[in-house]
Amino acid sequence: MSNHIRDDFARQALACELLGSPFNARVCRLLGERLNDTSSFGACVLGWQGHPQNDALPLRAAGGFHALKRQGDKNLAAAYPPNEVDDEALWRALEKAIARHDAFLTRFLDSAPQTNEVSRSSAILGGMLHVAARTELPLDVHEIGASAGLNLGFDAYGYELGNARWGDAASAVQIVSEWQGTLPPLHAELRVASRKGSDLNPLDASDAALRERLLSYIWPDQTARLARIEAALEATARAGTVIEKADAADWVERAFAGEGETGKARVLMHTIMWQYLPDATQARIEVAMAKAGEGATKDAPLAWLSVEQDEKDKVSASVRLRMWPEGTDEELGRADFHGRWVRWG
Repeated sequence: MSNHIRDDFARQALACELLGSPFNARVCRLLGERLNDTSSFGACVLGWQGHPQNDALPLRAAGGFHALKRQGDKNLAAAYPPNEVDDEALWRALEKAIARHDAFLTRFLDSAPQTNEVSRSSAILGGMLHVAARTELPLDVHEIGASAGLNLGFDAYGYELGNARWGDAASAVQIVSEWQGTLPPLHAELRVASRKGSDLNPLDASDAALRERLLSYIWPDQTARLARIEAALEATARAGTVIEKADAADWVERAFAGEGETGKARVLMHTIMWQYLPDATQARIEVAMAKAGEGATKDAPLAWLSVEQDEKDKVSASVRLRMWPEGTDEELGRADFHGRWVRWG
């Protein structure tokens, strides 16, 4: 295995540990240390032609094994949570899976992970409440990198933000975040007039096979997270949310061309996807939003809400809000990548 691929599996193992998944950390570490090129799967991983970190190669690989376990592979089921085995037993189960399902695991590497981490909606809610409070207008919400669109339905969920509550207490999707610092304006009247999303590889939440693939990327020992995303998939399917297949820059240029509708605030949002966009795509979106901002007015304002990793802190995301016509640009807070905590203000 080339050193940069070995290093990236070790890096991902550490990230899994920090994000509360010691089991997935073990899978990544074992694959990084012991995988060889005698199988098609191993040869594909070890000879990966892209950038392993940008391509989330370790998570593609780990997701394939979780998918097989969810499909009923007995060896993996015996080694996966809730069962507890040592590293030797876990590696034997992984080896047997490679031998029996080499073609499946190799094909599974073709697609990048899409986790639809719905707990990020706590940071989205905080930002949207600020937009609603400042504009006092209904919101036309647009999301890039929307995948199955789970976070587009953020306003239908129930939230526990530290000691505060917001939203539908009867919703099957309940998001609990340790909230640090000041609270967002929970009193604001939040009205979503429309919601649209795009993705290069949109997922239909009502498609059983696509849902199963998405769930395979959720880390096997995080059972509450799995249950929450399953509930969000059900809610999104019932809502009939449809995500458009489109390049992010093309879609933003179309969606934000011309003047906004009077009496509504246009909002662009995205979470943990900006780093995967080519530099040229990022630049086009920046230009399109700056141009849209020039035409924004008090009665037709524009907002750009992002929850993205930055250079300031590698273990959390910056919750950033830009608004026009004011031309403001501020960091509202920081958030855990999986929404377990939010630090506001």
